[in-house]
Amino acid sequence: MKNLNLFETLKERGYVYQTTNEEMVKKICDDPKSVIYLGIDPTADSLHVGHFFALMMLKYFQDAGHKCIVIIGGATAMIGDPTGKSDMRKMLSAQTIKKNIDEVKHIIEKFVNTNGENPALILDNADWLSKFGYVEFMREIGVHFNVNIMLTADAYTTRLQNGGLTFLEMAYMPMQAYDFVHLNKHYNCTLQIGGSDQWSNIVAGSNLARKLALANDLPDPDIQGLTCPLLTTSEGKKMGKTEKGTLWVAREKTSVYDFYQYFYNTDDKDTEKLLKLFTRKSIDEINALMKADIRDAKRVMAYQITKLVHGQEEADLAQSKAQSLFSGEDLSAATSVELNKQDLSLPIADLIVKSGLSTSKSEVKRMIEQNGYTLNGQRITDWTYSLKLSDFVDGFAVVKKGKKQFVKFIIK
Repeated sequence: MKNLNLFETLKERGYVYQTTNEEMVKKICDDPKSVIYLGIDPTADSLHVGHFFALMMLKYFQDAGHKCIVIIGGATAMIGDPTGKSDMRKMLSAQTIKKNIDEVKHIIEKFVNTNGENPALILDNADWLSKFGYVEFMREIGVHFNVNIMLTADAYTTRLQNGGLTFLEMAYMPMQAYDFVHLNKHYNCTLQIGGSDQWSNIVAGSNLARKLALANDLPDPDIQGLTCPLLTTSEGKKMGKTEKGTLWVAREKTSVYDFYQYFYNTDDKDTEKLLKLFTRKSIDEINALMKADIRDAKRVMAYQITKLVHGQEEADLAQSKAQSLFSGEDLSAATSVELNKQDLSLPIADLIVKSGLSTSKSEVKRMIEQNGYTLNGQRITDWTYSLKLSDFVDGFAVVKKGKKQFVKFIIK
């Protein structure tokens, strides 16, 4: 995809949130010889939905011919990014970080090409940061950081409001900032991309490069930053949180089926945004999908995202499982009951009574003990069970009483 309008493409699809200098960032986007970098700290043995948002943006650069670098922060993970944290991150052992690096590297290779004509580089910042002595780093790098300015950065505000920072955490920004300087010097990297939560760290990197150039009578390296927005739902909530916790990319932590169902069950209002961000369908195709049946649009969106992360075979299986749950059942005469999201906190016995399948909770409890109810084809064994979003397949959850009585629960 040799695209001289890459910046406009990214903007149209919703990737652009902040730039250090929009005109300079546009020039970098339009020059396929420029080098781009994205940093990811291996603080877990997998990546979440926010990570692959930024990786999707990096892939646009790679497809446009740019040289791309992914830094897996083996050194910065030893410190831990304080951004948005109310408490200090748990310190990880070197052994854990090494294990995480191996796992994260494997996942990154699903999103960006590391072989072929224009391979991306995957580097570890421990390779250069670990060579510094403490006093040397403070004298060469630390001297260029004003603590008063650092404390106003988003990276530290939450920690300050919840008991204060450790000196360890204060070191995170200078270390990440130096990554940009190192990559500019050794790889001619001129643009760092990342999530909006990394804005303060990205700006710190570009400022550090200029200060070091000025101190050494060198030309301004003119390095820039570009962030994508925080991935949120139409209600303003952070996307990627499920009943079971974080939505992980690794199938061992989030099953492929649950991954597919998470996206299928997102609010209708989020469908267009997700199609733009996580599929390569054209804007015209997306507009056509949104004008047609919203269920089809959501099905395409969930399938394409699952295919991107887990491959076509796994995506086919997840979609097939979702479609086959009610195969053979004639649900045309089933009563539909609309639920508010608040209703999901109620015991399923209350919902069954509300639907009219039973007249009392005591009857529901007795029939559950006698295996008289199923949810999506599975026996209900606990009358206190609360419906989860993942229970809503193709837009609804089906509760069956005996052999012939059905009710379809639908979220408003």
